[in-house]
Amino acid sequence: MRVFTIFLSAIFLLLPYSVAQNSSTPSSSAATAVSTAPASARAVPMTDAEKAEMASRVRAEALHAWEGYKKYAWGHDEFKPLSHTAFDWYGHSLLMTPVDALDTLTLMGLKPQADEARTLIDTDLNLDQDIYVKDFEITIRLLGSLISGYELTGDKRLLELADDLGRRMLPMFDSPTGMPYEYVNLHTGKVRGTRSNPAEIGSLLIEYGMLAKHTGKQEYYDKPKRALVELYKRRSAIGLVGSVIDVETGAWIDKTSGIMGGIDSYDEYLLKASILFGDQDCARMWQESVAAINKYLADQQPNGLWYGQADMNTGARTTTDYGALDAFFPAVLALGGDLNRAAALQESSYRMWNLAGIEPEQLNYRTMKIGAPGYPLRPEIIESTYYLYHYTHDAKYLAMGQTYFNSLVKYCRTDEGYAAMADVRSKKKADSMESFFFAETLKYLYLLYAPESTLDFNAVIFNTEAHPMLRSVGQK
Repeated sequence: MRVFTIFLSAIFLLLPYSVAQNSSTPSSSAATAVSTAPASARAVPMTDAEKAEMASRVRAEALHAWEGYKKYAWGHDEFKPLSHTAFDWYGHSLLMTPVDALDTLTLMGLKPQADEARTLIDTDLNLDQDIYVKDFEITIRLLGSLISGYELTGDKRLLELADDLGRRMLPMFDSPTGMPYEYVNLHTGKVRGTRSNPAEIGSLLIEYGMLAKHTGKQEYYDKPKRALVELYKRRSAIGLVGSVIDVETGAWIDKTSGIMGGIDSYDEYLLKASILFGDQDCARMWQESVAAINKYLADQQPNGLWYGQADMNTGARTTTDYGALDAFFPAVLALGGDLNRAAALQESSYRMWNLAGIEPEQLNYRTMKIGAPGYPLRPEIIESTYYLYHYTHDAKYLAMGQTYFNSLVKYCRTDEGYAAMADVRSKKKADSMESFFFAETLKYLYLLYAPESTLDFNAVIFNTEAHPMLRSVGQK
């Protein structure tokens, strides 16, 4: 095993910051970290050579993780890096990691690895399987990557597979409301799962819309667009959506609103679909939605700007939780032109990361107590860093990226790959390396430092799994 010595070329500014006072002021070691964690990364300019060196380090770690997958889990969905075993989501492989990783390997210039992944996909990906698959995950990971891979490589087999997958997934939209069922059988077309959420219902238009553009099959656009509109129509009088909805009746089951997982990419896709497809309905829905989000969910605290949860009907604050999944929102705000709010929220996300040396899945931002201590190798904070650096070219975002990279290498690297963390406080690892580690975490880290010519940011829209879609194909 090659051991990497980590050099920090950025110096971090240690700024104490205040925490909202209440009766449950933390007294644990985590509370001590609140007063010492960096509030912001100092803007130390990096030369092109230093950025190239960082990109090279990220690329080397991607290769390290890929070789672990190849050695122990080739042809399977995922690699378990602690037990050195393979894992398939549904008992039959859908090549989740090779498909999800394809465009990252391609963008990194890892041609032999990209070619071997593409050959495996072209020859072995079998979608005609009698299994129920989750509408959201299969769409963003598999369908998104197949389309992106086709656009990057011109491999028509990838588009054929995308079309085959899209056809098998379409029955999920056959509910009374047009909002998709949670699961669909790839062989029979049967569906199940009437309880869903805004993210799973509203995060399908980018992938199917692009499939419509490439195949000329309009139903691929119309059905997810209808689902998005039907969900939006059921927002509250103050413009918020809840957390759980019945796709057959359209009734809300959980009326908690927020930007957290389960809602997050619904808002993201309103904005991104408006840009990618020139869809004015989506543009209007985004503007009305983000206004409500900023009015009722934004929460300015003494320790920074956060976004919490509220009752969708009244806007009353319910909980003050923020976590790794919420950290996508600065990227969306930046894409939407709200750089000031995006930068402020990114500072809060960075505090969260530094609280225990790596971000937790969830914390209470008023007390700064960690509620869910796991870290599944999530990318969202890195995604927002990449977006903000693109728009501002402020060197502090490069320094933030070094913090994330160093933490990943220090706490998550194993002899054969990268492992999730069961608890960021104790640094105990978990036996998991999900495909999004390749698709998102490593890709965004690499693009943060790679030459801008590696991928023209303004020529693509990333789906929520970080698969870039060419804007020129989708423009009306």
